Amino acid sequence: MSIKTTTIAVVAFFACQNAWSACNYPKKIFIPNGTVATEDEMLEGQKAVKQYMVDMNAFLDCLEAESTSAVAEGEDPEITVERETIRSKRHNAAVDEMETVASDYNEAVRAYKARQQ
Repeated sequence: MSIKTTTIAVVAFFACQNAWSACNYPKKIFIPNGTVATEDEMLEGQKAVKQYMVDMNAFLDCLEAESTSAVAEGEDPEITVERETIRSKRHNAAVDEMETVASDYNEAVRAYKARQQ
């Protein structure tokens, strides 16, 4: 790749950075401690987890829509590769976070139920 092409690719990358980050990552939620939480706190935690999952799925949909839009607009193939790498990392991090939140909440529920017996 020539210096001119590299320069154009770098400028385009930084110019597109705002578009790539248009999808807002949901804020981390508080998961109650099942060993001490009340039933109301556990129910509020359940509502928070459900909303978080909805928000994270919206985030994932947004990432996909951004990707599809950029390709449809005829984005430079070199930029497309970089953007897809970033999108993939953001997607994977979001899925990992969703799994962690679900696991943490399920652990809290098990602790809460164990305390009730």
